Amino acid sequence: SSQNLSEEFAEAARQLKKEAPRIQFGKIDVTHQHDLRKEFNIQAFPTVKFFVNGSREDPIDCKGVRKASTFITWVKRRTGPSTVLINSTDQAEAIIKADDLAVIGFFRELRNDSVEVFCETARDVPEMPFGMTASEEVCASYGIQRNSLVVFKKGQPVHNEVLEDGRQNKLGLTRLIKTFTLDLVTEYNIETSVKIFDVPVENHILLFTPTNSETFNEIYENYKSAAAEFRGKVLFVLVDTNEVRNGRIFEYFRVRDIDVPAVRILNLTSDAKYKMPADEVTVENLKEFCQSYLKGKAKQHLSSEEIPEDWDKMPVKVLVGKNFNSII
Repeated sequence: SSQNLSEEFAEAARQLKKEAPRIQFGKIDVTHQHDLRKEFNIQAFPTVKFFVNGSREDPIDCKGVRKASTFITWVKRRTGPSTVLINSTDQAEAIIKADDLAVIGFFRELRNDSVEVFCETARDVPEMPFGMTASEEVCASYGIQRNSLVVFKKGQPVHNEVLEDGRQNKLGLTRLIKTFTLDLVTEYNIETSVKIFDVPVENHILLFTPTNSETFNEIYENYKSAAAEFRGKVLFVLVDTNEVRNGRIFEYFRVRDIDVPAVRILNLTSDAKYKMPADEVTVENLKEFCQSYLKGKAKQHLSSEEIPEDWDKMPVKVLVGKNFNSII
């Protein structure tokens, strides 16, 4: 992965050399540059940082960018306008139809806090084009009320978010839009795992099931229905339990063959895991599980051995996860 990223980074440098020669690209092997690794607090590899105006203070992290074209967009949006200004319906159509996904902000005026947040979000999501308009004609032709953010997928509006005047939660908007770069339900594998963990959504729900089982289609449809409701809040992932290469993720969640289909929620920040209390994977059970988790009412799932029969026989008691709380 480091090798691939290095090649894409070099390709971006080659292309931008002609278009924007003032932007310089460099790479550092921090295994030999310990002082630099310490100064910039490099924890993971590869890490890409953007330095502005010759200052080595507070460089901007370039996270989750993997392709040369996305690097180029990310850098251009940092050094120039991050969104395209749309003045006509033709211009809007051109942006919407050029890519699989597009985001357009429909505003009353182009000088307010909502516009600022929209432009800041565009800088952090180089995977898709962003446009904005305050034209009455454009808003009317799409039948969209002003101060709305609309995500178009393959030319069709698939999400409409009303933007209140004032400072929005930019991270929330970034999360919402970034989840559209993934499918509604993303199957976990070697390729998608990087993308899954790059999306800034800290709540992941995982369905562990064999994809060739008789009940798979029904379960998967239920899972997709629930996913639509929690887009931007919970990331829905499918793990095929027949795939041998997924073994490490089963171990991590302590999911065994006899447990499937199983549903778990993982909070990436705290590393806490939660188990869906119901056995059946129905839309109702999934919604209830996600809602109780988001309200902070879900019970954490602690992996535990069974309580030994002789745990109480000796002066030093034997504690496991299942009797720890009650005894303590």
